[in-house]
Amino acid sequence: MKVYLAVDLGAGSGRVMAGKSDFSDGHSDREYLELEELNRFENNNAELPSGYYWDILGLYNNILDGIRKGVDKYGDAVQSIGIDTWGCDFGLLSRNKTLLAIPRQYRDPRSEGMDEEADKLVGQDRIYSLTGISPAFYNTSEHLLAQVKGDSTSLANAVNLLFISDILGYWLTGELANERTIASTSQLYSPATRDWAWEVIDGLGIPRKIFGKINDTGSILGTTRPDLDGKIGKSGIKVVNAPQHDTASAVAGIPIGASSKDKEAMDVWISSGTWSIMGVELPDPILTKEARDAGFANETGVDGTIRFLKNISGLWMIQECRRHWAVEGEDYGFAALAQLASEADAFTAFVDSDDAVFSSPGDMPKKIQDYCERTGQPIPQKKGTILRIASESIALKYRLVFDQLAELVKGQFGKELGKVYMGGGGIQNEMLTQNAANAIGREVVAGPIEATSCGNLITQMVALGDLPDTNAGRELILRSNKIKNYLPIEATTWETQVERFKSIINN
Repeated sequence: MKVYLAVDLGAGSGRVMAGKSDFSDGHSDREYLELEELNRFENNNAELPSGYYWDILGLYNNILDGIRKGVDKYGDAVQSIGIDTWGCDFGLLSRNKTLLAIPRQYRDPRSEGMDEEADKLVGQDRIYSLTGISPAFYNTSEHLLAQVKGDSTSLANAVNLLFISDILGYWLTGELANERTIASTSQLYSPATRDWAWEVIDGLGIPRKIFGKINDTGSILGTTRPDLDGKIGKSGIKVVNAPQHDTASAVAGIPIGASSKDKEAMDVWISSGTWSIMGVELPDPILTKEARDAGFANETGVDGTIRFLKNISGLWMIQECRRHWAVEGEDYGFAALAQLASEADAFTAFVDSDDAVFSSPGDMPKKIQDYCERTGQPIPQKKGTILRIASESIALKYRLVFDQLAELVKGQFGKELGKVYMGGGGIQNEMLTQNAANAIGREVVAGPIEATSCGNLITQMVALGDLPDTNAGRELILRSNKIKNYLPIEATTWETQVERFKSIINN
């Protein structure tokens, strides 16, 4: 048996996972990949008078604890470590390689107004044509521009920019570099040239000197530093450049194409959770005005692919309904919520799950009721009806994005879209997953739940030569996880509802 450790950090919590695979037969086509959680911890943050900050030192110590637990349990079977995190956030290092300031959160208000400022300096159309990323408050570019405008001492003294995952990798190995998938989220990277977007960097007045080497995903960053031996219980553990952006890891962990016979069509993936992300893996970016207007981004994935994607509100509305009712004293489990929704009448009303009114927490049932009233639809009163409206609306939004995606891919590459592969915790909501198949009108292959950790782990296995390539890793994931196929049903009924949904949300 060989063991690989995946460090998976989200904005609210983190964990260290072990991936175990049997190599006793001496062949590379492993029979299974078994996951085990070694250490789970909170990702604490602080709101200070000067801004919002991450507790990166706390994250680092919890990671070391997780590695130690893996070594204590599996000893020399531990082969490597890979890290994935949320995108965009960064720290600046001085000449002597120390952090000049605690990394700020992407919600830090310093980026307010920076999209307009970037438009004046470079032009957002030009920025998209060079980076494939649209303006957003969380973009690295906007937070660095805020530092430029504010005459930041940290920026003036910086010699290296490292993203959160890069910082943690540096502390583990002593190696300074930026991993490609995480760099591609910044709005400062060019998916066309596969290098930094120097025209954007120069146009925003950001110093070139802080941008360093970009490592390919799946390469070896280094080995753990000797002075960590006593802390983690083992020397020289390889640290792999896993897909450091968590969505890139999730996409790597979804067995796209592993069960497809149609090799001419492009399979679609959906990373499903609180928020959903839909996209395809492309050989080259789509940098057109049409792609920008439709809200699609071009980020880097495994094997040099482009993750052409769009964010969609996922289970957020349903989770917020549950939270609101729990505060009122009715704490439903998700299975109970699904049962309530299944018992309600279908297609009573629709909402646009991506409307700004739903983006913030607080009394989500009333927000859904208010939206229905504002758009002249029946106002839902029962909990099951509210939940069903949310589930059907999310699925129908999937369909609209799927249609946009199909048009853009057809126009650029002349290819049709194939099956839909869904991974992540959201696939446990079987009503939503079935509704997705119904609304899109395509077979949905659902699994694994732990897509992000799986993608992180198989990338390590490929890097170490224990798997031949990503496709073999996806086949391993397919064999090792419970995968459920959802075929579309009631196609004519759902097709009618698509047109009704469009008329309501576009009113």
